[in-house]
Amino acid sequence: MFILRFLGLILLVLFTLLAFVWGGFALWYQLPFGVAGNIGCLILWAGAAFAVLWLEFRGRPRRALIVLVPVMIGLGYWWNTITPSLNRIWAEDVAQTVTGTLNGSHVTLANVRNFEWRTPTDFSPRWEVRSYDLQDLASVDIFLSYWSNPAIAHTLVSFGFNNGDHVVFSAEIRKERHEQFSEIGGFFKEFELAMIAADERDIIRLRTNIRKEDVYRYRINLKPEMRQALFLSYLNNANQLATTAKFYNTITANCTTVIFDMVRAITPDIPLDYRIVLSGYLPGYLYDLGAIDRQKPLDEVVKSALINQRALDADNDPDFSTKIRVEN
Repeated sequence: MFILRFLGLILLVLFTLLAFVWGGFALWYQLPFGVAGNIGCLILWAGAAFAVLWLEFRGRPRRALIVLVPVMIGLGYWWNTITPSLNRIWAEDVAQTVTGTLNGSHVTLANVRNFEWRTPTDFSPRWEVRSYDLQDLASVDIFLSYWSNPAIAHTLVSFGFNNGDHVVFSAEIRKERHEQFSEIGGFFKEFELAMIAADERDIIRLRTNIRKEDVYRYRINLKPEMRQALFLSYLNNANQLATTAKFYNTITANCTTVIFDMVRAITPDIPLDYRIVLSGYLPGYLYDLGAIDRQKPLDEVVKSALINQRALDADNDPDFSTKIRVEN
């Protein structure tokens, strides 16, 4: 009996610690009181946590629960009142999101981004309307962009057409003008999710030439009908996000999991894998599936996929898309 009570107390203490730590992050990222006000609220929150833990360690779990349960119910109620929005003062690069219409095999996309980037903060904004014929859809490439951690990469999907046009879809955080990206904040409803469509000279060159990230391109082996289905999935997803706000989540609703959900809707038997979350390792997953070139060892495939030098050489060249695809 003593052992069961001891184990129960340990579990209660662990739950209390996790609940108050999670709640602390939620309060920090969502309270609207500024740094000083939020710190003050966190001090009170830490005091409540200390009181509950003190009661637990004093062998008074029932009294601890009398405090803990109402506090956590209140936290959960407040958390559920935080809802995503389509109407904020957005950062300029995500001020518009793509929408599209389908007429037969012809697709018209509105708000295709085609910025001219000089530095990360100096650019000329352009939002364009572009049209494509899905009968001419010839290729699908995945670009992976790494900026610090080898386990984490931003995933972009580029659709290529027979006339040389390319359009890139990217599920991105929709920052407000005053916000900066935070992996931790992405767990706590700090950002909405946006679907951006862009020219490769915008969205790829931004990462290779302007931000100096390491970018890799992988041609995806898909049958024509699968390429078209994936494009239409992006179109449908983009239209939904343009009318129904959704929060970005670092694990469950990010640039890679959005793609996986769309692909799995088309091909239900595609396996779930940790490399979908740790997107930096996505090439190994695609290699195992046979979705990318398997004629060479994976290490060689990855090495040859790096496009940075080709992108730097092409820079503002109108033929940027062709030049980054020139094989070494």
